[in-house]
Amino acid sequence: MDSISRQTYRRFLLASQGLWPGRRFSGLSGTESALRQMQALQLDPLVMVARSQDIAMYGRVLDYKPDLLYKMAYEKRKAFDYGGWLMMYPMYEFPFWRLHMKRREEKGLRWEHFTHPPKAVVKFVLDELREKGPLGNRDIEGDAVKAWSYRGRKETSVTLFYLWLIGEVMITSRKGFDRIYDLRERVVPKEFDYAASVQETEDFFCKKHIAFHGMTRENSVKTDLSYYIQRKIGAKESKEQIERLIEKKEISRVGVEGFSENFLILNSDMPHLSSIEAGRVPKAWKPKGLTTEEEVTLLAPLEIVSARGRAKKVFDFEYVWEVYKPEHQRKWGYYVLPVLYGDDLVARLDPKLDRTTGTLHILGFWLEEDAPKDGAFADALANGLERFAGMIGAKKIDLSGIKIAKLRAHLKSKIKL
Repeated sequence: MDSISRQTYRRFLLASQGLWPGRRFSGLSGTESALRQMQALQLDPLVMVARSQDIAMYGRVLDYKPDLLYKMAYEKRKAFDYGGWLMMYPMYEFPFWRLHMKRREEKGLRWEHFTHPPKAVVKFVLDELREKGPLGNRDIEGDAVKAWSYRGRKETSVTLFYLWLIGEVMITSRKGFDRIYDLRERVVPKEFDYAASVQETEDFFCKKHIAFHGMTRENSVKTDLSYYIQRKIGAKESKEQIERLIEKKEISRVGVEGFSENFLILNSDMPHLSSIEAGRVPKAWKPKGLTTEEEVTLLAPLEIVSARGRAKKVFDFEYVWEVYKPEHQRKWGYYVLPVLYGDDLVARLDPKLDRTTGTLHILGFWLEEDAPKDGAFADALANGLERFAGMIGAKKIDLSGIKIAKLRAHLKSKIKL
């Protein structure tokens, strides 16, 4: 396949992340499968209406409830949290991350008053965990840091973070969003507690980078691969890595309508891409419930397909998460979410949950100029709001923020909450 249409590109990106043409996962095992499909899930502590990671899973898992993520990761040990840019990864990847962790240990901490924590403090923290079991930052006493630290006010807290970065300790559970740590050997299943070879690791992360983005521009490989293996990769070496995987028939180049540069795709995904280009939905991707044309999906603020400027490039949809902007600088609202309908982003919605009354308030709703305004869309929006309300435990929905009177009346007649 030499080139694909822009619509195929958009649909494939959504489908490769499990968002189109509808939810194809369910239950606890489906939560693990969804994470594998996504490759990684960014975690965030804010919970205005629900945490970003739970909104992301709601968009993929038919009967998702927030407790499923923690149960899958921490009780079933199917995933682990890692990185300064905090992500959750499938547990089977752990052997490949050992190279990253080893090189982190060699580099030490940045922006701290010590690059490598004092050996006595390292020993103390490990002994505390060994003797007392899982502990959080607050459970381990220690001297105050000598200078301001983003990672904690005690030397033991900074040391605990360092030990986590180098893979000596792992997050074993959470209290709310607070991390609880334990020794690696008591968290990682034995079958995954080893280090893959350097070559296996570099091949794995090159392919992971491609899979995470569905398809990716060739010139993006060197930056992400440099992060994954914690070693700077130049353009020449990146090119050699790509050519080697192409020769091994593990990845291929594909052109996309409207883009001058080539994209890379896993060969295992080529049959799916061909099906979409031919106007078919791959059998493995058929939804368990309603399609995104029958039920809209509210996308998480940190969603890979739309965050950090991607919405503009893929959907011609301006999206900035304004939660960290001062109120007077916000154009839309504090926690606005993109609305996915079919294979396009057609609106944005600002939700807030009043936990005292169990009410999901729609504070604002804005349609794109070219968005559909018919009954089919209104029905899909009603279905999507009902499912979202069910996921967050809302008992009723306040639609007063939707200023389009006809749409608001239609929603009120359809929503059963």
